[in-house]
Amino acid sequence: MGQKVHPVGFRVGVNKTWKSRWYADKKYGQFLHEDLRIRKFIKERLFHAGISRVEIERTAERMRVFIHTARPGIIIGKKGAEVEKLKSELMG
Repeated sequence: MGQKVHPVGFRVGVNKTWKSRWYADKKYGQFLHEDLRIRKFIKERLFHAGISRVEIERTAERMRVFIHTARPGIIIGKKGAEVEKLKSELMG
C-alpha cells in the first residue's frame, strides 16, 4: 500500500503556485487568519459567480486579491460598481 500525497502540496513549486504570496515573521498568524476570512467572505458573497480560486498577494503597504471566476460580469457589474462595492466591504 502506497503513501497518500496531497495533490496540490505535491505540485507546489513545480507546476503550481501558492494561493497566497507574502512573507511575514511576526504577523504570520494574523495574515493567515485574515486571508482565510477574505476567502470565506468572497466565496459566500459571490457564490453564484462560479469562483474557482482566490489568490492573495501582499507587499509592504498593499494587498491585491485575484479572483478567478467563470462569470466575471457578475463580479464587475455595471461600470465597475460591484468591484468598488466589494473593495469597500473588504476594507471596512
